[in-house]
Amino acid sequence: MFRNEMEKRLKDFTCNVIKSCLKLPNNETKKILINQITRSSISVSLNFAESQSAESKKDFIHKLSISLKELRETKMALEIISDLFENYNMSDIKNQVSESNELIAILVKSIQTAKKDK
Repeated sequence: MFRNEMEKRLKDFTCNVIKSCLKLPNNETKKILINQITRSSISVSLNFAESQSAESKKDFIHKLSISLKELRETKMALEIISDLFENYNMSDIKNQVSESNELIAILVKSIQTAKKDK
């Protein structure tokens, strides 16, 4: 059950991050940030999904770790966006930062548990 819930939550996070960023005012900085955050947020979801069919415990931990790394990158990009576009309504972005903090905590705990069970 956890796997399906987490996959959905990560997919929703990815979609919400991209939708929130697309609402930002158009400029060159937005294009660069959208490109980067789209790649990192999609990678979060895809690597988690890959971890569910890992070939070994080591492979599972590795793929979850990549997902965590990409999630941290996405969070930092969201924080940069929040700072750069401070005059814009940042409620969507701030919600995604909060969600990323929760997801990071979950993935960290999952990795720790997997390493203990190894």
